Amino acid sequence: MEKTKGIVTDYKDICFFCGKPAEGEHHLLFGNGRRKLAEEDGLKVPACNQCHTLGSVTGRIHDNPMAEKLSKILGQAVFELKIGDRQDFMARYGKSYL
Repeated sequence: MEKTKGIVTDYKDICFFCGKPAEGEHHLLFGNGRRKLAEEDGLKVPACNQCHTLGSVTGRIHDNPMAEKLSKILGQAVFELKIGDRQDFMARYGKSYL
């Protein structure tokens, strides 16, 4: 399956969180099959390994409850801005984060 381009930022090689070179990407919506949908919708951002999964709990996205919640809020906001409305989001992702 070919990866889609993210629709959140045009800077695909720069970590969205710290500005260092990105080594991977973070799907703004994840868990319960949402990662695949986020990939299809382009709801992802470039991320360095430290900001994504390897940094301290307060310095990374995964396993940080506040960062994970903000990630999902941003994913929904971008969906509603560029793809569809809140009803469309809820139908596709099963709930609203806003």
